[in-house]
Amino acid sequence: MNWLPWALLSALFAGLTAVLAKVGVGRIDSNLATAIRTAVILVFTWVIAAWTMKEGALAAISRKTWLFLVLSAVATGLSWLCYFRALQLGEVSKVAPIDKLSVVIAILISICCFGERLNLRESCGAGLIVLGALLLAWK
Repeated sequence: MNWLPWALLSALFAGLTAVLAKVGVGRIDSNLATAIRTAVILVFTWVIAAWTMKEGALAAISRKTWLFLVLSAVATGLSWLCYFRALQLGEVSKVAPIDKLSVVIAILISICCFGERLNLRESCGAGLIVLGALLLAWK
């Protein structure tokens, strides 16, 4: 369970992201806001990667890995563009829960693509995520 503190920190920072982004997109185009955010993330993550990367690690990355990381980046970029536009148009308390339906979508894709299986408890948990998101977003 050494992943749990990292997952909790991720949730904390994602929650902060929604609130900070809502203020940030208030007076500018949501696509420009996303571009600014992405530029900061680009510099920030490359500094961390350069600081922690082992020599030759970049050259050792396979084509398949590159392909899937690029596809993941495109999906992330599209997600961020849509998320910032939704935040610009809606309330954080409604946009953020709907965005978190990505958890259920990831579970469904993992079942279809990786053959992962859910037990009854996990299925109920996924159902509660959907129900909770819908209840929070419902006017």
